[in-house]
Amino acid sequence: MKKIGILYVKGALPLFENFGELPTHIVKENGLVNGQKASDVLDGLIIPGGSIIESQSVGEDLKKEIMKMNHDGKFILGMCSGFQLLANKTDIGRRSPCPIEREGLGILDVSFRPMIGTDRVEAEILEDSFLTKGIVGETVTGFHCHTYGLIEGDATPLFLSTVKRTDYQDNPRKILSGARNGEGNVTGTMVHGCLDENPALVDNILEFIGAAEKDILEIKEKNTELSKKIRSEIGIDTNISVKSLNSPANPSNMELPKVLMMVGTGSDSGKTFLTTGIVGTLRKRGYRVCVLKVGPDIRDLVPSLYLNKENMEKFSSIQIGGLGWMDLENVLKDLKNQNYDLVLIEGVMSAFTGLLNEKTPFSSVEIARAANIPVIMVSSCSKGGIETAAVDIVGHISIMDKIGVKTSGVILNRVYDKSISKVASSYITKMTGKSVIAEVPKVKMTERGNTPEVEIKLEEFCLNAMKTVEEHLNMDQIFKMAEIPDFRGYMPYEEIVSKF
Repeated sequence: MKKIGILYVKGALPLFENFGELPTHIVKENGLVNGQKASDVLDGLIIPGGSIIESQSVGEDLKKEIMKMNHDGKFILGMCSGFQLLANKTDIGRRSPCPIEREGLGILDVSFRPMIGTDRVEAEILEDSFLTKGIVGETVTGFHCHTYGLIEGDATPLFLSTVKRTDYQDNPRKILSGARNGEGNVTGTMVHGCLDENPALVDNILEFIGAAEKDILEIKEKNTELSKKIRSEIGIDTNISVKSLNSPANPSNMELPKVLMMVGTGSDSGKTFLTTGIVGTLRKRGYRVCVLKVGPDIRDLVPSLYLNKENMEKFSSIQIGGLGWMDLENVLKDLKNQNYDLVLIEGVMSAFTGLLNEKTPFSSVEIARAANIPVIMVSSCSKGGIETAAVDIVGHISIMDKIGVKTSGVILNRVYDKSISKVASSYITKMTGKSVIAEVPKVKMTERGNTPEVEIKLEEFCLNAMKTVEEHLNMDQIFKMAEIPDFRGYMPYEEIVSKF
């Protein structure tokens, strides 16, 4: 049968998308496929997105196999971080005063610099390649999800994406989003989902490897087996297996799964870290958890998807103020009959950021209220101290109560003194009637940062998040906080103002 590899190394996202249901075998750090050299047994290789460059998980053996496949004329498709691996170098120093460069393989003559992109996009096909044969001038659809997306160099341009926003600013234009080598057997693109949403690209790959009808059926069968195998592990090469549930939390007759939202008192409260830990811990127990983001910055979902191996979906980003992918009402419609056990939504910035904008909805709290979604309030103690965090929480919950949003629990994050946090927790409960369900200590990370906004190793960030959650949060308690959503529309701006 025909064999198509998918790179399975630390920092990779092999099921962030389905890649046209093409991958049949995994390729690990040693460059082997079932004990044989990848270049000897594979007809092609897909290198997925993730943090492969930051994780530096591609060693010399694997590099040699990739280079050999290129030399032999086999197809190689690099997606986002996989594209960066095929390039000359990537500057990962988005918040650094000077470049922090990571070397790629140099197969594609381009380099990358920081530029954030999270749009759903249409991309024009500019040139022929194994991927785009016969469809030059047509457009494909997909999405961007990158921090280092500015492409510069002399490789043949392949895709040109139409974007609305980059680096958090409205800046509509067309940007380079793909390139190929001179021979056309190696391509890189930033357009995630392009294989899943555009069958012509998949057909071209199958034609390039000479797949007959029987081969195609075998590829689909093998891909189903491979996806199941990949999903049986938390993260990559962690040796943490997913347990089997005797019965799902969401029985098949339940149309909508229960939903819970994580909101914060600020943009650095630790929502992403805790959300990641909760998703990973529940997945380890065997639950199928869907994670969504309020607003357009879907990059915050990547750590969770690294652990639980779910796809980024068209409903993964909930629109606020016209920013994001899909409005809440349609998100809930798409969630019907998906057989998720739980949907966990990560809010954006503070729960109230954008609340007084005349556009509605423009904040996390409006999304929660519109569908009667309970929330867990998270506040970081690292900047203003534990006392300030407690006061912030009390103030936030007071307004939440007025607006009609149920706060199911409170988490004090990055706690540095248990004696102070004990007093603060008592104060919060006395003033609000809400329980402080966890006092989470500050976690030390060896990388430059502990949020997806800066350079991280996905595996370290994610496993630290899981460890922290398992030690300090009660998963049964959190699971019971979720409720079935009921969309009732958005609160009018005038009514919002009256609550202040």
